[in-house]
Amino acid sequence: MTPVPGRLAVIDMQRVFADPASPWVTPRYADAAAGVRALLPAFAGRVTFTRFIAPREPSGAWRAYYARWPFALQPPDAGLWQLTDGFGDLAEHVVDAPTFGKWTPRLAARLAPDERLVLAGVSTDCCVLSTALAAADAGTRVTVVADACAGVDDDSHLRALRVMALYGPLIEVTTVADLLAEPGT
Repeated sequence: MTPVPGRLAVIDMQRVFADPASPWVTPRYADAAAGVRALLPAFAGRVTFTRFIAPREPSGAWRAYYARWPFALQPPDAGLWQLTDGFGDLAEHVVDAPTFGKWTPRLAARLAPDERLVLAGVSTDCCVLSTALAAADAGTRVTVVADACAGVDDDSHLRALRVMALYGPLIEVTTVADLLAEPGT
């Protein structure tokens, strides 16, 4: 497969978002996972997986958040935080963050100057959105692959994609097929 320019960040493809019994289940997780799998060969050697993890000790507004979701106060090696669907075996580079946004210094350091960041994963309306906006604010060109993402529900997914599209040309929303068919790929 011809490489696609840029770096791929796969946001939070974790058990806590895939498990139907989880309070944080993303109903179309399997659809997003299929889209991610389709993208991986085109970004060989240029993929970062991220994981949302709980802080050791919540502070500020996060205290109220974890009071609402106490099940999530588990250490980073807990099963709910692990990558799913064989992604753990493919994850050569993983960035953990106790925040929704994954645009951290570690992720930013993975990109060359003026290199595009391609985002896929879950959930569109939380961690993908938070990552995209922060990266765009930092001056990074961001491409969000709509059918390699999933939200807490279809309406929230679509609303988040529409919001991100408003940030064009800093943020572009595309599909797996269109990204893989880009000229020069």
